[in-house]
Amino acid sequence: MQHVKTLLAGAALLGLAAAPAAAEKWDMPMAYSATNFHSATGAEFAKCVTTGTGGEIEIVTHPSGSLFNGADIKRAVQTGQAPIGERLLSAHQNENALFGIDSIPFLATSFEDAAKLWKAAKPELEKVLDEQNLVLVYSVPWPPQGLYFKREVNSVADMKGIKFRAYNTATARLAELTGMLPVQIEAAEISQAFATGVAESMISSGSTGYDRKVWESLTHFYEVDAWLPRNYIMVNKDAWNGLNDANRNVIRGCGELAEYAGTWRAVEYTKFTLKGLADNGMTVQRAGDQLTNDLKAIGDTMTNEWLDAAGASGKAIVDAFKAM
Repeated sequence: MQHVKTLLAGAALLGLAAAPAAAEKWDMPMAYSATNFHSATGAEFAKCVTTGTGGEIEIVTHPSGSLFNGADIKRAVQTGQAPIGERLLSAHQNENALFGIDSIPFLATSFEDAAKLWKAAKPELEKVLDEQNLVLVYSVPWPPQGLYFKREVNSVADMKGIKFRAYNTATARLAELTGMLPVQIEAAEISQAFATGVAESMISSGSTGYDRKVWESLTHFYEVDAWLPRNYIMVNKDAWNGLNDANRNVIRGCGELAEYAGTWRAVEYTKFTLKGLADNGMTVQRAGDQLTNDLKAIGDTMTNEWLDAAGASGKAIVDAFKAM
C-alpha cells in the first residue's frame, strides 16, 4: 500500500503555488467504516488536499455514517450542510436511472469492463450532478458483487422468503424477482441486522462482508460477479465555485490519484477479503450452473427494465461501452 500513499501525497505538489487565502475546514461524511478501503482512500485524499492547499482547505473525514447517515449524505452536500461527501452512486437510482448504470446485472463484471463503463457514463453523470448543485471529484469501484447466505443455495427457487438486505433500487428489484424479501439496511447497520435476524442474505463484495465480520452470522458466499458498484466523492457546487483555481486544481489532482489508488486497492482487496471469509469459516465458491443461469435470466429482465427507465441517454452509454 505504500506506493499508493506516495502517489496521493505527491499531489500535494500541485498546490504549492496556491495564493494565500482564509483557511476552510471541510467536514466530509462517509458511510463506511474507517477500515474500509474506500474510507482509507478518502482519508488519504483529504490529507492530500489539506497538504496541497497549504492548509487553506482542511478536509476532515467522518466515516461510519457518524456525521450524516449514509442515506442523507448526498442531500447534505447538495444543500450545503456539508461541503463534500462520499456516497454509493446507485443509491440515487430512484432519482435518475442513470445513477444505476453501475448496477446493471452482468453488464460489466470485471474491473476492466467497469472502467470502460465508467468512461462511457461519466460525462452524462457529470451533467446530472451539475443540475443538482454537485461537482464530481472522483469515483472508485467496489469488488465484484457476490451473494451471502446463512445456508446452502443452489437455485433461485432456494431463495424464496429469505430476508435480503437491499441498498439501492437494483438490489430491491433483485429481491423481488428472486422471491426474497427486501429490507433497506445501510452499511453501518449490517452486522446488527444479521445478528438480530432482520436480514439473512445480501449481495455485496467480499470487502463489505470481511469488514463487517459477517461470518459471525452467515455461512456461504457465492461468487457471481453480478456488477461492480461505485462510490463517488461529490462537492457542493457553491463551495466549489468559491475556490480559487489553484485549490480546485489540487482537489482535481488529488482526486485523480485517489481514483487510481482506490481502484488498485479494490483489485488487491478482492483476493484478500475472499480468503479472509474462507479463513473465518465461510464456504466461498463460484455459483453452480443452475444458480448462475437463473440469475442471468433475471439479469436480462433487469437490464431491459433499466434501459426502458434510462431512455436514450442510457442506451447511448451502454452502446458506447459495448463498442469499446
